[in-house]
Amino acid sequence: MIVQKYGGSSVATPEMIRAIAEKIKKRVEEGEKLIVVVSAMGKTTNNLIDLANQVSSDPLPRELDMLLATGEQTSAALLSMSLNDLGVQAVSYNAFQLGMITTGTFCNARIVDIDMKKVERELNQRDVIVVTGFQGITPEGEITTLGRGGSDTSAVAIAAKAGARCEIYSDVAGIYTCDPKICPNAQKLDYVTYNEVLELSSMGAKVLHSRAVEIAKKYNVELYCASTFSDERGTLVVGTLPEWLEQPVVTGVTSDPNQRKVTISPMPGGIQAMSALFTALADKGINVDMISTVNDNGHSYLTFTVVEGKGPVVRSTVEEVMASYDGWRVTEDDKVAKVSAVGVGMESAPGVAARFFSALCREQIRMYGTSTSEIKISTLVAKTDANRAVRALVHEFGLTEVEN
Repeated sequence: MIVQKYGGSSVATPEMIRAIAEKIKKRVEEGEKLIVVVSAMGKTTNNLIDLANQVSSDPLPRELDMLLATGEQTSAALLSMSLNDLGVQAVSYNAFQLGMITTGTFCNARIVDIDMKKVERELNQRDVIVVTGFQGITPEGEITTLGRGGSDTSAVAIAAKAGARCEIYSDVAGIYTCDPKICPNAQKLDYVTYNEVLELSSMGAKVLHSRAVEIAKKYNVELYCASTFSDERGTLVVGTLPEWLEQPVVTGVTSDPNQRKVTISPMPGGIQAMSALFTALADKGINVDMISTVNDNGHSYLTFTVVEGKGPVVRSTVEEVMASYDGWRVTEDDKVAKVSAVGVGMESAPGVAARFFSALCREQIRMYGTSTSEIKISTLVAKTDANRAVRALVHEFGLTEVEN
């Protein structure tokens, strides 16, 4: 049994859906049984959100999920029709019919359990089950959606439950060392580890959704990422790299322009005020990143970053926590981006940080803050410098295709 997932760009038109059906038919003829998870066609989800905003200034999350779930149901039904026309015994199911149970957090639910009994019964009689991605159902029967990248999460969760391999198909041929739109000669990776993909995803790379990778890592699901539109070899996501493969120091470089820098200057109240501030931000669901403090002439200055779009909540929280202190001010800057280098080889290779900073220094790129982990170095730069920084790091760590 194999689980396949096709993204929105792969099922954007009836012609593409028929082409996917032909690909699936070949796998069936090779003796495979398939569970195929689909996203909504093309820009359907965005169009449905726009439609909701045309009739409501603030759509209720429950009603929004009721609306958005229709996109995947359309794709699933059309693909099943196309498969049956080709003589492939297929049936489509939505989350309600399949019993994909989630939490009740509308627009960002998490999968709790999947009832595989119906899947097993159907696969005893049919070759293919087509399943709606991105959606679930609460124990009370409410329709939910899983948030950005939710179809990836649906597919990997089903694969984990079924003990199957999971193949993710999209409009790119695999996972690259950086975004080919920024660096056209970026190298495609044959293998990459769960930990590296988790870091790349969380740092802004549009590869796999981090929640999908977390599930794959937890249940040791083998992931294969490839192009829907070609037979070119893709990328295998694994727990550890093969022993025969030379471990690179840096596997990938990515940038995230969706950042806002917040600075409190000076920062009164010392560690007690900082603790109270970060506790209050956490209570409001704000993920704080890249924290730095500077002491100058007896004054402390605090800088941290948050995801863009959280500015109003952050500002109101800062003003609330700091209300009892005098002489401080808060400034915000959304013209920044986070640039990161990721690689499991960093754990054992000395001098990676030196090369990272030297590469940016040669390009005269100013850095506003830094954070690190065992397999990651991130720095904050001006948004206008982000692509140049990525290319400098890609060149420094040899992450482009070798020219013959």
